[in-house]
Amino acid sequence: MRSLKVKDGFLGELQINIPREVMVKQLRRQEFLNSLFITHIGYFPKAKYHYRERPYGCADNILIYCVEGKGYYQTEKGSYFLKANQFFILPPGKFHIYQADIRDPWSIYWIHFSGNMVKSLNKWLNTENFIEPTDLMYDKKMIEQWADIYYTLESGFTKEKLAYANLSLYRFLTFFLCPQNTTQFVRKENPIAESIAFMKSNIDKLLSIQELAAQMNYSSSHYTSIFKKTTNVSPIEYFNKLKIHYACQLLSQTDLRVNEVAGKLGYEDSFYFSRIFKKITGKSPKDYRQSFQK
Repeated sequence: MRSLKVKDGFLGELQINIPREVMVKQLRRQEFLNSLFITHIGYFPKAKYHYRERPYGCADNILIYCVEGKGYYQTEKGSYFLKANQFFILPPGKFHIYQADIRDPWSIYWIHFSGNMVKSLNKWLNTENFIEPTDLMYDKKMIEQWADIYYTLESGFTKEKLAYANLSLYRFLTFFLCPQNTTQFVRKENPIAESIAFMKSNIDKLLSIQELAAQMNYSSSHYTSIFKKTTNVSPIEYFNKLKIHYACQLLSQTDLRVNEVAGKLGYEDSFYFSRIFKKITGKSPKDYRQSFQK
């Protein structure tokens, strides 16, 4: 029976934890990057039973932004209720507990950040004001900025990608700490970003080109053309990579059997799933799990 307190492993989640050796060698020792940098980043959709308790807090600042559902959290200052279009920031080294509502679990974007200037940042912007739930007008550009950071880090931890992601962190934080600066421009629609969001919300299904195109009110050929022009891969190839990325998380973070992982991604045939997995990762699901455990 599944525990009613779950740290991660949610259907459709995205999560990156920067390896300790990367933080030590490429972030903390770099004169500029060590000022402010990302340590963890993620997105948990409809995170039922999500629960974290840290009696002595965390070494980083933690920003959690709720886009759907609701949840609760407790700090030394009190207990709070968080709903959609609200966020909070937890300072480092302070007790906290947070959890999703059971009946209407939250969907949250979250990011941990640290660095030599975190204390100065907290003092300058008085981030303790953001321990309590803070209303924030939804801005799709903010989500796109988060995605830009996430997929840059997902593609590797080279010096250039770390620099790009962590410099982008400054702008991402302005959406929360200086929101008046983010509502003065007309936002241009991004159909491919919307399509990718649709894929993520339907990660447990096998969607055809026709279904993906219909969701955008495009013909299959036109949709495929603009998607490939934007991402350099076909829609189905991109969707498969999203699925396999999530499968990797399930294999490394849960004890689900391969056929159960396949089922969570919409594959009735686990052998077909294994072939796609090996084509993308170079390893079978079983080999991937064993190498991760080692």
